[in-house]
Amino acid sequence: MRLLLLLCLGLTLVCVHAGEASSLGENFDAEKISGYWYSIALASDRREKIEEHGSMRVFVEHIQASENALSFKLHTIVNGECTELFLVADKTEKAGEYYVNYDGHNRFTVLKTDYDNYIMFHLINVSEEEPFQLMELYGKEQDLSSYIKEEFIELCEEHGIPRGNVIDLTKTDRCLEARD
Repeated sequence: MRLLLLLCLGLTLVCVHAGEASSLGENFDAEKISGYWYSIALASDRREKIEEHGSMRVFVEHIQASENALSFKLHTIVNGECTELFLVADKTEKAGEYYVNYDGHNRFTVLKTDYDNYIMFHLINVSEEEPFQLMELYGKEQDLSSYIKEEFIELCEEHGIPRGNVIDLTKTDRCLEARD
């Protein structure tokens, strides 16, 4: 059974990789995303991971790019309190792809950005549990236009994440009071 699950995972990753022709890849300029951001939306094919108390329900505050990594200052709610979380994602051999170990092994790419307003990430998580996808929409302001949000939802659907699994974080506690 595990062998079958691993085979399915491998095929899923190949299909996702083939479907990611829209990712920025070599055209991604990591230095341009350094700065303060706000979490706008989360989506996952395992919705429980991004719902309240889900392990992937984190809120970005700052991203710092270096030559070989992206550092994230995030917040998450633990026992009703906003808690800081720092993660460093290392660049992989694949252009525009990063790896971070958090709640499993995660590889992510930037699908779309205009650098000054928004950024859309696509992440694949593999752990001892069932693998899942996560998509994130960050904005330079506390909210984004409905046009950009709809574009994000359409990208989620293209990756097999249903519209009902997209959570608009602008209507939730994003630990904004915990930001410096």
